[in-house]
Amino acid sequence: MSDETALFSSAGQDVIQRKADIDDEGLYETQSLDPQTPYFEEYYSIDRTVKEIQNGGYKKIALQFPDALLPHSVPVYKALQSQLGVELEIYVLADTSYGSCCVDEVAAQHVDADVMVHYGHACLSKPYRLPVIYVFGRSALDVDDCVDRFMDALKSASNSPTEIKAITLKHDVVYTHHADPLLSRLRQVLDPLQLSVAYDQIPLKLDPQTQPNPDAASRDIKDGGENQEDRCILYIGGESLGLTHLLMTHATHQVYTYNPKTKTAALESVRTNRTLMRRYVAVQKARDADVFGIIVGTLGVASYLPLISHIRQLLNKTKKKSYTISVGKLNPAKLGNFLEIECFVLVACPENSVIDSKEFHRPIVTPYELEVALQAEQVWTGRYVLDFDQLLAETKEPAEAAVETNSDDDPDQPVFSLVTGTYRHAKRYEQNDPTEDAVTAEGSNAVIPRNQDNALAKFASSAAAQYLQSRSYQGLETRIGEDAPSVLEQGRSGIAKGYQDDHENPDEAAT
Repeated sequence: MSDETALFSSAGQDVIQRKADIDDEGLYETQSLDPQTPYFEEYYSIDRTVKEIQNGGYKKIALQFPDALLPHSVPVYKALQSQLGVELEIYVLADTSYGSCCVDEVAAQHVDADVMVHYGHACLSKPYRLPVIYVFGRSALDVDDCVDRFMDALKSASNSPTEIKAITLKHDVVYTHHADPLLSRLRQVLDPLQLSVAYDQIPLKLDPQTQPNPDAASRDIKDGGENQEDRCILYIGGESLGLTHLLMTHATHQVYTYNPKTKTAALESVRTNRTLMRRYVAVQKARDADVFGIIVGTLGVASYLPLISHIRQLLNKTKKKSYTISVGKLNPAKLGNFLEIECFVLVACPENSVIDSKEFHRPIVTPYELEVALQAEQVWTGRYVLDFDQLLAETKEPAEAAVETNSDDDPDQPVFSLVTGTYRHAKRYEQNDPTEDAVTAEGSNAVIPRNQDNALAKFASSAAAQYLQSRSYQGLETRIGEDAPSVLEQGRSGIAKGYQDDHENPDEAAT
């Protein structure tokens, strides 16, 4: 069975034996929580949530829970309702449209909510429409052991503590309540060594009207800055998408991690380099593609619409064909329906942008990787950008310069592919021009509609139509005018366990 066929047909036992992937971050910790104890309200920040709702004057509140925290949604709902009163409307949201770390503004709009309360892990992307109150939860952390393990790992590395001048503290959001004692302990140990500690406070509420993007505003380490070798990052947390995002965007810095569950500290630079090499292979595949699919992976992150528009313009200027699709949570079966697309560009939050596409039929790249792939002279220094606002601000002008360089090339000139090791001829799709006068269509792939003025308009050739013509099976034959119409006959009646034909005796059919 071919790969294309396997995407649409599988044995029934595959569905039964399939393992469901559930994010169990903090699952076992929350299972031991008793809703009747005061710690339950402290864990879910009931008092702070009530105060934020009352200060904002919100009337309709949407509570978004990840799958691991859904068992506590009802006790949290009752605790909030008991303090807010029955005059306010509270709704519980589950089964998010995209990643659980993002705010599901689509589901909130179904109930016309005024504010969102997001529980569990969050990517802290700037919301697009609604204000968001974050409740991260509380995970245990041994502050003294964390600092001791970090100092041991720092001394055993190639650089001694005296060669590092500054340390930036990053952590998973579930350890936000430990930030103050952790900073105090770090400065107590590092001040005698003349090492400074930088930390950016994690916001507990974000408003699309007044609050800036925390990723863009708190970017204290910039690639290409001065004295990068004198800086290192200490990250508190286990394996997560947030750690992957940090390693990808700060690949030129030393990143030390401390896992509070295993109480181990390590240097993570080697794994980062391997991840970037895998992403470089995806960039090379995107460079060979001519038909792209722009996947809408979020509807709640600010600037997602300008970024989609920017990607469309970039692909049009480079004579590439693009389709914009929204399929919710990704899986190979969904994307397998678009076999004419050669590469997908995922527009999602920073933590959900990097997808390991080895199980997918086509490669999946990020918008920044697309920018690199479409450059005339492909140069990648290892710098990586996932933030929407930063990508639009820093890569728009270089991308337009690269497009102008590509526009002067000979369209018939072959391009060498690093993936196949051979030369290929790139397809060029002309951009649609709605102001074009009446023309005569040429070629079998042209679509020729008529408008209200009875004028003809020529659309660019369709990549889907070209792919359909290249397939051996193109669907059932219509055979219009070749077969005589069938005679209308009386069908069967009854229920599924005992259908009755019209000519049968109803009593005999019933027995």
